[in-house]
Amino acid sequence: MVKEFAYRGIPKEELDNMSLEKLFQLFNARQRRSLTRGITDGKRKLIEEIKAAKAGKLKNPIKTHVRDLIILPYMVDVTVNVFSGKEFRPVTIRTEMIGHYLGEYVITNRKVSHGAPGVGASRSSLYVPLK
Repeated sequence: MVKEFAYRGIPKEELDNMSLEKLFQLFNARQRRSLTRGITDGKRKLIEEIKAAKAGKLKNPIKTHVRDLIILPYMVDVTVNVFSGKEFRPVTIRTEMIGHYLGEYVITNRKVSHGAPGVGASRSSLYVPLK
């Protein structure tokens, strides 16, 4: 049996039909504050693209630099390519992501693997033969 998703005890079907004001009350304080302060032009454009993608009007993949957009229930099942600082990484929005920021799912840093020092790394490396 598949477990039904519920955000804070409310099933997804009710979340879809809920007004934004009631939905905001379910979010944490940081998300509530961010949403009540308004939506910037970049976020508004991304929301319009997501709605167009849900309606099937958009052919190209959605690419964005907006990482601080809070995921709302109507954004579920859309793939958004989010910029990680170097490249666009695809993020498929699932129901478990509701209330989180879009940028939480794209890592911006990676593990540093230090190699051998190159020529000019120290004074003594000037006298090391290159092979």
